[in-house]
Amino acid sequence: MTPPRRANELLRMTLSAESGVFAMRQYGREAAQAIGLEPQDQIRVATALSDVGRDLVRSGTEASVAFLLIPAPLPGLAIEITWQGPPAVDVLDVSLATTARLMDEVTTTHEAGRGTMTMTKGTTAGSAPMEFSLDALRERLAAGRAAGPLDELRAQNQELLTALDDLESKRRELLRLNEELEETNQGVVALYKELSEELEETNRGVVALYAEINEKTTQLAAVNEAKTRFWSNISHELRSPVNSIVGLARMLGAAGSEPLTGDQQRQVRLINDSGETLLALVNELLDTAKAESGRLVPQPTPIDVRAVLLHLQGVLRSTVPDGVELRIGDTEAGTLVTDETMLVRILRNLLSNAIKFTERGSVGVAATADGEQVRFTVTDTGIGIPAEQLERVFEEFHQVRNKLQAKTSGTGLGLSYARKLAEILGGELTLASEAGQGTTAELRLPARPPGGDITALGSVLVVDDDPVFRDEFTRRIADLSPEVRVAGDGREALETLSGFRPDVLFLDLAMAGMNGREVLAVLRAKAELCDLPVVVVTSAVPDGLDLTAAGLRAALLLKSQISAETVRLAVGEAFAVVRRT
Repeated sequence: MTPPRRANELLRMTLSAESGVFAMRQYGREAAQAIGLEPQDQIRVATALSDVGRDLVRSGTEASVAFLLIPAPLPGLAIEITWQGPPAVDVLDVSLATTARLMDEVTTTHEAGRGTMTMTKGTTAGSAPMEFSLDALRERLAAGRAAGPLDELRAQNQELLTALDDLESKRRELLRLNEELEETNQGVVALYKELSEELEETNRGVVALYAEINEKTTQLAAVNEAKTRFWSNISHELRSPVNSIVGLARMLGAAGSEPLTGDQQRQVRLINDSGETLLALVNELLDTAKAESGRLVPQPTPIDVRAVLLHLQGVLRSTVPDGVELRIGDTEAGTLVTDETMLVRILRNLLSNAIKFTERGSVGVAATADGEQVRFTVTDTGIGIPAEQLERVFEEFHQVRNKLQAKTSGTGLGLSYARKLAEILGGELTLASEAGQGTTAELRLPARPPGGDITALGSVLVVDDDPVFRDEFTRRIADLSPEVRVAGDGREALETLSGFRPDVLFLDLAMAGMNGREVLAVLRAKAELCDLPVVVVTSAVPDGLDLTAAGLRAALLLKSQISAETVRLAVGEAFAVVRRT
């Protein structure tokens, strides 16, 4: 019984003999051509049908073949082959794989002894659209049924010739592309060689430049070191005679000295004032040299901010000109732990500058807590600083030209020195100003120095050759650690450390025999002790001592400033130092 025709069916035929294979191949090719498949796809459809037909005929299986139109989304051809008998895998043992390669989609089913194979081939998105009616396609396919095997064989030969021509064309195109690619490769190789040579030449230039930069850096470091050494030496050499001049001038003008005439008294005062000014400049140079060389080591202690500001007010009151008021503002600063000497030097520099360049109005200083920082603000109503000079005033020896400059003395080092001290204390110094409107200087310092606050330790070792101080210090740190061991000299300390590692080592610097500096050098050379936190405890900071720069990596604690607070701060700094290095 012939199945009813479907709505999209173009043609149906029965395949039972070899002649049917030629007809099925012819119908497939003509149907593919009619719906607009490319010539190569037409050949693929015909070849797939030819292979499937041969397998069906050889197995003695009669099949019904339906050619169906796929209308959307792109026109395509579907071929459905059905037969009574075994499944496709048994009947189409050879052609199944070939068909899967040639067609877009191949599906097979087997139900109730009936096998079905459906293969589809669609037009591509770039194919030219075709207009046709289903009836016209049916009539066109029906008209081709008279073709015989010889005609189909001729068509196959023509397809083969077309394929060979197409293959030859592609071969020639491939040869042409290979030639172009070879030329391109040669150009790329030449370009790569040229770029490599240029890059190598550039690298040689860069290496030479780096070598020159390193040489200049070394020279600059040597010059800077020589400059710092010169400043330090010349400042020391100048300070002694200047101190003598100032001292002698004071003696001449002191009560009980031989009476002087009015003119002599005036001249002695001029000598004294000039000597003190010169001494201040020499001290400023020396302090700047120390700051640059890293020899200034902060000694943080809890300080009374208001007391510091009142002290500065008293010291500077005599320098304030008529018509200018020196005011102390808010001092809600809370607790501040820092180096008091350095803080005073910074604020004195800022206030002195403000007083020098203020003709009328006021100069004020205030301190307020700002989170984990303390902010000092120095304001004045003076002549101000031009915007383009705001950063340059921090350069060494730079002075802003103005009408008051001739009346004031200075080296141009004050603000540079103040900023270096602020950085040493872990803070920041900035200026805001407008010409003719006054200046505001802001100093921000951490409320507590970096390194933390150590409140409890497992064990400590105290090394000092003074038994009285050693016992007193041990008593003072009893609350800090439950286990405190002591050593009377450097050698005993090293023997103790050979079998015992404390949490922190308190080390006297000046000891007979093996001093603290030598002990530190030995410790830092040992892998197991190179990261041991060390606090150097000394009565005074020797000139030029820089524990960190010398590679000894230790905190510093002055014996004159020992308290529970300063000991904890020094221990915190010792831990911070070894963590940083």
